[in-house]
Amino acid sequence: MCLGIPGRIIELHHDGDLAMGTIDFGGVRRDVCLAYVQDEVSVGDYVIVHVGFAISKVDEAEAKRTFEALEEMSQLEELQFLKDAIPPGAIGEEARA
Repeated sequence: MCLGIPGRIIELHHDGDLAMGTIDFGGVRRDVCLAYVQDEVSVGDYVIVHVGFAISKVDEAEAKRTFEALEEMSQLEELQFLKDAIPPGAIGEEARA
């Protein structure tokens, strides 16, 4: 099953012409492509992220409800794996190399 995970934008930046952001997923931070939502979002907003792309903006209440539902379904184990296995910034740095 493929899921979109809610996260909060903590930083906006660009990789060349590509809009990017650092997203916080309950303590796990990753760089995400914001190209689909770049005109709708700013720091502090919540987005739904699927395979490294923010696909929609959501309000904080909806983001929290989604995160809680995913926790209940035990679908957030991947985030812990990422936190343990892949240092923050490693994926973005590989893309720039």
